[in-house]
Amino acid sequence: MKLDLKIQPLDSWIKKTAEPLLIAGPCSAETEEQLVATAHLLAKTGKVSALRAGIWKPRTRPGEFEGIGSIGLQWLKRAKEETGLPTAVEVATAKHVEEALASGVDILWVGARSTVNPFTVQEIADALQGADVPVMVKNPVNPDLSLWIGALERINRAGITKLAAIHRGFSSFEKSAFRNEPMWDLAINLKTHAPELPIINDPSHITGNRDLISYVAQKALDMDMQGLMIESHIDPSVAWTDAAQQVTPAALSELMSHLTLRKPEIKSADFNDKLSQLRNQIDKIDDLVIQKLAERMQIVQKIGEYKKDNNITILQVNRWDEILQKRTAYGKALKLDSSFTEKLLELIHSESIRRQTEIMNKDAAVAENLTHA
Repeated sequence: MKLDLKIQPLDSWIKKTAEPLLIAGPCSAETEEQLVATAHLLAKTGKVSALRAGIWKPRTRPGEFEGIGSIGLQWLKRAKEETGLPTAVEVATAKHVEEALASGVDILWVGARSTVNPFTVQEIADALQGADVPVMVKNPVNPDLSLWIGALERINRAGITKLAAIHRGFSSFEKSAFRNEPMWDLAINLKTHAPELPIINDPSHITGNRDLISYVAQKALDMDMQGLMIESHIDPSVAWTDAAQQVTPAALSELMSHLTLRKPEIKSADFNDKLSQLRNQIDKIDDLVIQKLAERMQIVQKIGEYKKDNNITILQVNRWDEILQKRTAYGKALKLDSSFTEKLLELIHSESIRRQTEIMNKDAAVAENLTHA
């Protein structure tokens, strides 16, 4: 289902200094000297389109540095006057919105901790009524596409048409190399729902580690995201917040120089003909896969009925283990990733269990309906 968002193109509200679009700056504005000096170095690279800085910082626990506060808006104003870079800050309350707009901040963004709460998002949306300012919405902390979409819709309904999403990854209990799991499929799903919505990737918060930023940034560009937001500090080693994920302006410039910007399509008859042929092959195979899955589920139905007639439990652990081991080994021999094969099998198995459960409980459901008739 396509979202009914009224959106202006990204290049109508932010001028690209270079390709790809880059919004950069320190995680937190710490001192006026630190912010302004960083801004000058970023502007000097010729690669940054807007300066970002945290003014109000939502922290997990009290007692941590929670941002310099409103005075930082004046530092941003000075940085903008001296470098010409538009400025961007995170807002989490109506008061933040009012102060940021009054100080001439060019771009606002809604943070992940705010996106997760519809009450907070609505408060921000109400404060934005009548404003002509670009707003970017980060994905919620938890992997919930509906919350992300809902936040975008609330901001859009407040009259904000200069709108973009920021993909910054999602919290997960599973330990991995990333601070926040990218869960690329959710970002792709959002793009499917709203093809015209610009999505900007935040590799700093996804990785939590400056050494992985280039890897995630390149993958984001390969997936046709419209830009990057990367944290940069004049001296990350002494940063007051998120030191490990910030890079110096010089390192940022070097990183950007090594990224490859690919085109979403090539306007060439030969290329498009070849692509069309390959896609037609995929379509035919997909049709066969769906057909075979449907045939498999018909057999699953028969097995469920047989189990019911003979009073056999739905789950046969030994049989499931056998399927998992044999099919994973077969997939590996065919050059399929084992993790992919396991996930696919688990999804098919879950649907098989669901169908057989329906068969087992059919008589009980009919009896209950007759009782309430």
